Amino acid sequence: MPARDWGALVYATVVQQSTFRAVMTFANSVPETLLVTVTGKDRPGISARLLSTLSVFPVTITDLEQVVIGGRLLLGALLSADERVAPGVRKERLFEEIRSAVSKVAVDMDMDVDFMVDGERVRPCTGTRLDVTIMGDPLRPGAVGAIASCVARAGANIDRIERLASYPVTALSLSLTGGNLEQLRTDLALEAATQSVDVAVQTSGLHRRSKHLVVMDVDSTLIQCEVIELLAQYAGCGDEVARITEEAMRGELDFEESLRRRVALLKGLDASILEEVREKMTLTPGARTLIRTLKFLGYECAIVSGGFTQLTDYLVEELGIDYSAANVLEIVDGKLTGSLVGPIIDRKGKAAALERFAAEAGVPLSQTVAIGDGANDLDMLRVAGLGVAFNAKPVVRAQADTSVNVPYLDTVLFLLGISREEVEAAERGSYA
Repeated sequence: MPARDWGALVYATVVQQSTFRAVMTFANSVPETLLVTVTGKDRPGISARLLSTLSVFPVTITDLEQVVIGGRLLLGALLSADERVAPGVRKERLFEEIRSAVSKVAVDMDMDVDFMVDGERVRPCTGTRLDVTIMGDPLRPGAVGAIASCVARAGANIDRIERLASYPVTALSLSLTGGNLEQLRTDLALEAATQSVDVAVQTSGLHRRSKHLVVMDVDSTLIQCEVIELLAQYAGCGDEVARITEEAMRGELDFEESLRRRVALLKGLDASILEEVREKMTLTPGARTLIRTLKFLGYECAIVSGGFTQLTDYLVEELGIDYSAANVLEIVDGKLTGSLVGPIIDRKGKAAALERFAAEAGVPLSQTVAIGDGANDLDMLRVAGLGVAFNAKPVVRAQADTSVNVPYLDTVLFLLGISREEVEAAERGSYA
């Protein structure tokens, strides 16, 4: 395994262990904690500089870990406010001052820094390094120039530009110093729409490569159809089901109500039709490449669907999916009854499933990625560390962290900093 992948693995382990300690500390009513994680090229004096910076603040070191792998340093310090030294100190303000000071030192040392308060990642301070991914097909100089100008107006500086891919889209990665994550996301989203390109903004560092759980919607995301519409064609109610589906995807109709209305129209359909529908399901271009590459690099993959287990179970087996959740059609005497069995996987159910999968995988929510296209996916996209709207409805694009508007699902890999060369290495490795 390449050194940087070992580094990402170690980072995830250290952060998960420290996050667990932080959460347990908070649960037991001990003062809230701040986890500071610094990563970058190892050289003398980094640990001393960080600890010296922290020494001026009234805090106690609850935990301290350092690892060097392949010349890369990872240093994590778990801090809590020292009430005995600074009674009455407003911890939120104290932690904000620490973040600001450490961010400036990290920039001086050419290191990346990450902060978590009680196990939840917090917004970077000015000076923190950010990664901007630009994707286009084609990607024209004017579009890149417009994005660069937008970055400059936000007060950030471009330190490095590198190409991640030239196929199936052109993808560039820009490393920034300074700027505010949320402001840049907002500003660049508007500029990206104007330039007809896709842009994602994330904090930099090894944690970007350690998002170890990717959760995907199924219909119109992993596959190119809505399976209930295929079933409706056999039941002779295709137009009515399609109309209800479109209303639900636009957020104009409660999903559970719409689902039950559509399923009721399938009453009496022979269950053997399910096999024919499975054969008609078509994967979105790049879906196999996405999952194969993620699995090769050690990621966990999950699907969550407002569709039906009788169809998604096939995808789980075919693609090697680790976790899945979907609705269950009731079948009696070989016929669909027009009803569902068990709890409904709706908008809230999808978010709950993502949280459950993350807990089972031992992955913090901040290191999860959710991909979806409809209003039913919005809660899931918000809960995830990175929410990706894939060829989505306008209401979803407006609220997701980033959007992908090309028809290739594997382009999500570039948002994670995975290059085309690594995709091809995974492809070769899968046949080794």
